[in-house]
Amino acid sequence: MDYIRVTKDNLEKEHICCAISNNRDIQVSSKKAWMADRFDEGLVFLKSTERGKCFIEYIPAEYAWVPIRADGYMYIDCLWVSGSFKGHGYSTDLLNACIKDSREKGKKGLCILSSAKKKPFLADPKYLKYKGFSVSDEADNGIQLWYQPFESDADKPVFKEAARHPHIEEKGYVLYYTSQCPFNAKYVPLLIETAKENGIPFHAIHITSREEAQNAPTPITNYALFHDGRYVTNEQMNEKKFLKLVNV
Repeated sequence: MDYIRVTKDNLEKEHICCAISNNRDIQVSSKKAWMADRFDEGLVFLKSTERGKCFIEYIPAEYAWVPIRADGYMYIDCLWVSGSFKGHGYSTDLLNACIKDSREKGKKGLCILSSAKKKPFLADPKYLKYKGFSVSDEADNGIQLWYQPFESDADKPVFKEAARHPHIEEKGYVLYYTSQCPFNAKYVPLLIETAKENGIPFHAIHITSREEAQNAPTPITNYALFHDGRYVTNEQMNEKKFLKLVNV
């Protein structure tokens, strides 16, 4: 398998794996705009040269859009290998490339979000354990911060306090989301319209800066749905799934 690193210079012509339509598609354009602003902060997007979901995206933890304290670590936004790419060792290739790059940049280690049991759009905890990661912190909603230190005496990365105890005061359905995930550009507006049509109290909060993300009341900022103050899910939904959740 051959891999290519997406950069400012080739961003417009390269597909980005999780959204492989043309650049006029709202999912592609929103994701690429988000990425373009992150490259100077150290964002790395390494992907298969073949079209499909086979990539790793990571960034120095100080610039990560998650509420963690992990100075000196590299934070993995996403490691995604699916479909016909699974079972060929490509995830190991991508992770090893991240480890090598992070060591060369003098990082303390890697960290990534997961959970005790596999959840949609989060790293598989069994895979992380197999690759030498362990849990460094856990939020009340079961979301965990896993890490792989490069030195045994490295400080453990942790969640900020508000993220460790995810709760909000606002009633109804409240969705926190970012443009880091391309699917949000398509499906969040659909949920807003669906909620309006069905008289469901719904408030979508678009996190548009790193500072907002790093101080969010949820360990997951890509997509975090609350109901009457309580965290519900991180799973992106279409209209049908949302109405099923609401029991409409």
